[in-house]
Amino acid sequence: MHRIRLLTVLSAATVLALPLAYAAPSLGADRRAAAPEPDYTITAHAGQSGPEISDSMYGVFFEDINYAADGGLYAELVRNRSFEFLPADNRSYTGMTAWTPRGEGGGGGTATPVNDGSRLNERNRTYLQLSLANTAGGTYGVSNSGWNNGVALEAGKSYGFSVWARSDTAGGTPLTVSLRDESGATSYADPVQIQVNGDTWKKYAGTFTATSKTDSARLWLQGEGVGTLRLDMVSLMPEDTFMGRENGLRKDLAEKIAALEPEFVRFPGGCLVNTGSMSGYDAASGWQRARSYQWKDTVGPVEERATNANFWGYNQSYGLGYYEYFQFAEDVGAMPLPVVPALVTGCGQNRVTEDEALLQRYIQDTLDLIEFANGPVDSEWGALRAEMGHPEPFGLTHLGVGNEENLPAEFFERFEKFRAAIEARYPEITIISNSGPDDQGALFDQHWAQNRAAGVDMVDEHYYNSPTWFLQNNDRYDSYDRNGPKVFLGEYASQDNKLFNALSEAAYMTGLERNADVVQLASYAPLLANIDHVQWRPDMIWFDNDQSWSSASYEVQKLFMNNVGDRVVPSEATGKVIEAKPITGAVGLSTWATSAAYDDVSVTAPDGTSLFADDFEDGNAEGWSSLANSGTWSVVDGAYTQTDATAQNTLVKGSDITASDYDIKLKAKKLSGSEGFLLAFGVKDSGNLYWWNIGGWNNTRTVVEKATNGGKETLVAREGHSVETGRTYDVRIEVRGTHVRLFLDGQLFQEFDDDQVTEPFAQVVTRDEATGDLLVKVVNAQAEPAVTRLDLGVKVASRAEMTVISGDPEDQNTRTAQPIKPVTSTIRGVDSTFTRTFAPYSVTFIRIQTR
Repeated sequence: MHRIRLLTVLSAATVLALPLAYAAPSLGADRRAAAPEPDYTITAHAGQSGPEISDSMYGVFFEDINYAADGGLYAELVRNRSFEFLPADNRSYTGMTAWTPRGEGGGGGTATPVNDGSRLNERNRTYLQLSLANTAGGTYGVSNSGWNNGVALEAGKSYGFSVWARSDTAGGTPLTVSLRDESGATSYADPVQIQVNGDTWKKYAGTFTATSKTDSARLWLQGEGVGTLRLDMVSLMPEDTFMGRENGLRKDLAEKIAALEPEFVRFPGGCLVNTGSMSGYDAASGWQRARSYQWKDTVGPVEERATNANFWGYNQSYGLGYYEYFQFAEDVGAMPLPVVPALVTGCGQNRVTEDEALLQRYIQDTLDLIEFANGPVDSEWGALRAEMGHPEPFGLTHLGVGNEENLPAEFFERFEKFRAAIEARYPEITIISNSGPDDQGALFDQHWAQNRAAGVDMVDEHYYNSPTWFLQNNDRYDSYDRNGPKVFLGEYASQDNKLFNALSEAAYMTGLERNADVVQLASYAPLLANIDHVQWRPDMIWFDNDQSWSSASYEVQKLFMNNVGDRVVPSEATGKVIEAKPITGAVGLSTWATSAAYDDVSVTAPDGTSLFADDFEDGNAEGWSSLANSGTWSVVDGAYTQTDATAQNTLVKGSDITASDYDIKLKAKKLSGSEGFLLAFGVKDSGNLYWWNIGGWNNTRTVVEKATNGGKETLVAREGHSVETGRTYDVRIEVRGTHVRLFLDGQLFQEFDDDQVTEPFAQVVTRDEATGDLLVKVVNAQAEPAVTRLDLGVKVASRAEMTVISGDPEDQNTRTAQPIKPVTSTIRGVDSTFTRTFAPYSVTFIRIQTR
């Protein structure tokens, strides 16, 4: 048994309340006073052996989201170095994005991005043409603004500069390259002088040594004389990269990842894997920019690699490609875990490629990827790996096919073709399938049924939920088939970066470890976020152009990843839990990128007694208030209407409902836009509510979501349902305590019971087989200290090492303050049975020597 037995019921307010000042009793006080009665007990059976914990239990998932690669882990300091930024990547982009024309001392000319036959090569299609018209010794050129504030430099450090260039001027063109401030008045290094000779492309290089520290420099390139100077692949790289690698990685970010001691690195996505065109970057496809991530685009000389429109709304240079990825995984001691497209798009696109020849090309590309990673140097792709600097194989053992496909039947048909081809050539490779984008529902069940029936080795699960969900689902994997496919939890996080989120994840991780015979890999996601370019929150590591800082979740992940253990010790706990409460609160109306009209809203008790009603016939909506401060609401023709078809989440609420049993009725009509209706109930405020999203996700799904302190979780979902424009729907929501039934046009459409118990106290015990040490891991995600009796069932040393992460549950680490960090100390009084008080809002690891 592992579930916590109910002794005392806590209120939800107690678990979320801010902690009181707390100090553990002193050892002297413990001796003088009787031991307090424990709130919890942990009984470990150290003489027994539980599941073995996989050597690859915890890892990281690197996806180029939030500018995680260019402007992030990839150390390149020049933004848009190849002048390839286009409106196809982002509507605000041009070939001159991040570049500014500069003329000095009578210098003049034009700076124009050009795509013509004079380009560097077919895949690097755009270059910068400087038409120089300098007089009286003037210069003309451009400067680059770098990332965030600018180019970050550190005094005394060296930076390698390179550029591909050609000049049509007889005798060549002098090019001065400098590091200066925006105005050009302040210099941060001696300039590099280059003489560009000849009208064919050549690579020129030099080195800067920074004379002072700044985070806002500009890279200036200025030509002398007249004529045409062409530039491409302008690069500035710190020489002090991670592990000193050429074309390497930003050191502070890579070191933070390495400090986690990840056992695997999943790459490259995520949505990058299976969105956009499946065509190649070539003339036949019209040089399409928005393509699925294809590994052959990312290897070989950097100046010959393709570019792409990243799914997350920016340009992706592929300077950090598959070779750099494999090398990084090796450098941090992790196994590589690449994911390849299955030709079924996901992430809301939901399209299937029917081209069998294209499918076979992707299957062959996957076989070639394995050869690139593992093949001998005399094979085609092993030879390329060796040519790039790594003759030894990278040791690839696991590979994922597809990512979060919403079309399970179509996906699995293609997955089986990939699997058959890989198993025939490389039977030693573990091939990973997936279960779609949610933690439950019809699609999830279909994916799993297919995977089980086909005897798939491993299934990738993804979910992002509220902290409460994680505290309610510690036992998720207890009921999984021990003989079925293993689980790779490839993406998960609770929806914020506060300490309370990290603690909820920690509590959940105790359940992952306890079920190590089922869950064999797990990685929090996303990994990295540039503070000025964020597409997704929360994230594990944050950074700007010269600083990086760890989130609370990073600190918790690091604690678990550095202290895994080799085998689970069977244990069980008893103590206090939080029982579910009836669903009470206001009724709410909202839209998402849609205009809609609502009418005849009523809330009645089961006996018909009116609790709230508004038919809007008086022409006003005085009983309603805005919670989202978004959208344009007014009464139009006797209906409450939201007319802004672009606004997202326009939530308004009516009067509070305190009854636990009631019925909500209303009429809803979509007027225009891309989605359907959002009907809320149990509304406490904008971050605590339930809503029935009818026709969400671009009018393709109907889902009930629950928001707790801003974090959402899906309670029930139905795929393939859409809302018709102009049609009036009769909606009824029947609430009976924690049970809800939802009716559309008089027919039962969905129902659910939100009755799960919340467990703020969680634990797991593991053993380090090399030392015999027990690792006792305890999470106390509540405002009260947890007095706990521990019975280890074995003789132990009286002293132990204890590491604690604790604090205010609302705290989070930022650029200027990192209040959430581990504290390690030595404790006394440890015995085979002893009592320990665990601090409010804390995760505690105790390493105990056995005798």
